[in-house]
Formats: sequence, structure tokens, C-alpha cells
Amino acid sequence: MIKIGITGGIGSGKSVVASLLALSGIPVYIADEESKWLTNNSPVIREKLTALFGPEIYTNEGLNKKLLASHIFNNPEQLQQVNQIIHPEVNRHFSAWVERQTSPLCAIESAILFESGFYKVVDISLMVYAPRELRIERALGRDSASREEIERRINSQMSDEEKKDRSDYVIYNDNRQALIPQVGKLLCWLQSQ
Repeated sequence: MIKIGITGGIGSGKSVVASLLALSGIPVYIADEESKWLTNNSPVIREKLTALFGPEIYTNEGLNKKLLASHIFNNPEQLQQVNQIIHPEVNRHFSAWVERQTSPLCAIESAILFESGFYKVVDISLMVYAPRELRIERALGRDSASREEIERRINSQMSDEEKKDRSDYVIYNDNRQALIPQVGKLLCWLQSQ
């Protein structure tokens, strides 16, 4: 089975590309959604986050996101500790998910494919690229975040240039090239692998 890692920054269109792949019959694991689920439901994550931050890190509704954000915002060491707790569990969950798939191809969508190390468990890395200003406009229209918050999120991730350099395949979602034909070319390329 060929495993595809889909990445790109906020507002790049990686979720759209993931949806197009899913429509073509390729199972897609959405790492962000699954990590949120695991953070609330994995006893391993819950135990380790509680040990790190105390029992108030969880409420009756689940993870206390505001409290977690207050711990890791501007604290790279604590952010790294949290990532070292969550990423291995997501990786295990993804591997178990892959084992259940019967398709010759499957994919994982992750904004932090390279930063998290998930690139090590995929065969092909695919970056969805869009210019920074277009990404900001898309995120402003979609998210309830300010321009400054969006720019801060962009700046906290690996640069597009580095992601492009590290990716096996790049799709340009820049409003100049149609997206669906590019996904069609990707599917043809994948069949030739």
C-alpha cells in the first residue's frame, strides 16, 4: 500500500485536495481531527498531560484548550513536551488505521507532516501550495481568528519553501491553475509509482 502525506499551511487547500482524493476512493486520515479525538480519549495522552500540567488540564467537557494554550504559548519547551506526548499516539493510531485499509493507496492530511515526523511513515509527501497572502485571505474568511493570529500560526510552522523542497510532489492552489486537473495528474503519477 502506498501512503501519501498531504501537507500545506493554513488556507493552502490541503483539506480540499484531501477531499478530492477521498472522492476518488482513497481513504484519508485527517491528523488534526484524529489528534483532537485522541487528546480527549487516549488514556496515555490524558495521563501524560495530567502529569505535566495537573488535573485541571481536563474538564468534564474534555481538554481545557485555553489552559493548554496558556502553558505552551511562547514556551517552546512545553510545546515540544506536548508534541512528544501527542505525536507518537497519533502515529500509532494512524498505523493501526492503515492496517485496516484495503485500498492500494491511502493518505494522511497533516499541516505539520514534516515537523511532527509523520513524513517518516509515508511513501510520498505531497504539498499543497498557495501564496501567503491568499492563504491569509482564505483563513480570514473561514476561521474566527484575527489576521495577527493567522500570521502567528503561519510563522510558527515550517516555511512553504522548505516544505516544497522536502515534498515529492507539489500542487499549486493559487487561483491560476485549476485544482481538479492537478489532482488528476497526481492520481496518474501515483499509478505510475
